[in-house]
Amino acid sequence: MTIKSRIATITGKSSYFILNTFFNGGSSYPGKIAYKIDPNILSSIGKKYDLVIVTGTNGKTLTTSLITKMLSQKYDDILTNPTGSNMIQGVVTSFVTHHKKSKKPLAILEVDEANVELICKHIKPKYFVLTNIFRDQMDRYGEIYTTYQKILDGIKLAPDATIIANGDAAIFSSKDLPNKIVYYGFSDQGHENDDFKAPTNTDGVLCPKCNHIMHYHSISYANLGSFFCPNCGFKRPELKYLVTDIPKLLPNKTTFEINGNTFEMNIGGQYNVYNALAAYALASEMGVSVEQIGKAFNYDEKVFGRQETITIKDKSLNIILVKNPVGLNQVIETILSDTSEYSLAFLLNANYADGIDTSWIWDGNFEEFDYDKIPLVLTGGKRSKDVTYRFKIAGLDMDKNIQTEDIEDFVDDIQNIPTSKIYVLATYTAMMNLRKILTDKGHIKK
Repeated sequence: MTIKSRIATITGKSSYFILNTFFNGGSSYPGKIAYKIDPNILSSIGKKYDLVIVTGTNGKTLTTSLITKMLSQKYDDILTNPTGSNMIQGVVTSFVTHHKKSKKPLAILEVDEANVELICKHIKPKYFVLTNIFRDQMDRYGEIYTTYQKILDGIKLAPDATIIANGDAAIFSSKDLPNKIVYYGFSDQGHENDDFKAPTNTDGVLCPKCNHIMHYHSISYANLGSFFCPNCGFKRPELKYLVTDIPKLLPNKTTFEINGNTFEMNIGGQYNVYNALAAYALASEMGVSVEQIGKAFNYDEKVFGRQETITIKDKSLNIILVKNPVGLNQVIETILSDTSEYSLAFLLNANYADGIDTSWIWDGNFEEFDYDKIPLVLTGGKRSKDVTYRFKIAGLDMDKNIQTEDIEDFVDDIQNIPTSKIYVLATYTAMMNLRKILTDKGHIKK
């Protein structure tokens, strides 16, 4: 390690200690300081780690968390970034604050799509786990093809790494790569002869080889499924790991089968089954047994801001991160499966980490909610007026709405909710602000 790297590491550790001891945390600023002192710090402190990079549009945080739990059954020295701070500064923070217990520890890191190349310039991963690609923060990423190219720019720096990719996403099998690629997805058993197109306005349904509209044997959601192109013959690759059945799908519990093995997970949503499948595939490739994987799924630990349940007196808040139409619609579908009484909240910010363009909310299926059965909807955040208007157009009676831009006021308004359960949908910085306020008020332990 160079002198500059040592200084950067010590400075990062010191700032992390101060922020987390006296100011309720700091997951990216310590790394930002260290990276500014030494832009090559990852080359110095990361070379002793076996690195797994988890990237894609949706599902990175939960997939990373599940992988970490699974590999913890086999490895006793793992570095990760559980708060979802996945840009270069957050990754550097994770490294400078990790206390190594072994000569070759394991790093399992969620990485922002645009930061994959930055990380791979310094550390060559052993594995890439690719979740999906959807339109998201188009001011930062552009279209899905430019987003994938950002990931590919990093993968090309690590040709010896194994790629664990979602085979149901056509874009992930559209390029010839020297890497070993293992695909996972949902079984289309019983639908092999079906032939239909995706619904109107579904993004990413043009064949990446010839631009003809793709057809499907089956679709799980959005553009994910058993696809094929009737024009050029491009089709879904052979899957090694498959979800073969989902017997139970509730808002807070899911039972599913992977390659014939039955598992249960204390989180809802079909989209989260994909995250579980991705984690299963990576863990299996790394030698974790089915029994060990099952134990990891059974942990009743909520993931930071992803269907995380927080209790405020007699109110139960289920906080769910939303950031693009596909993810939002999957969350709405999950909430709609809840037969109990609940209220709604939506916190909308438009900071850089959220994406400054909030027009994506108009592609969300807000009209699916039965507002006659929802007694109250809270709206907040810097763009609270925008999301309030979206609810109004969707059919919400404004007498059932409380709007406030200040998230601290939003926490106070929770006391006026007539139901004990509230689903809180929030963009990233709004979710972080909400958690900080709840921590300051003692509702969340540090």
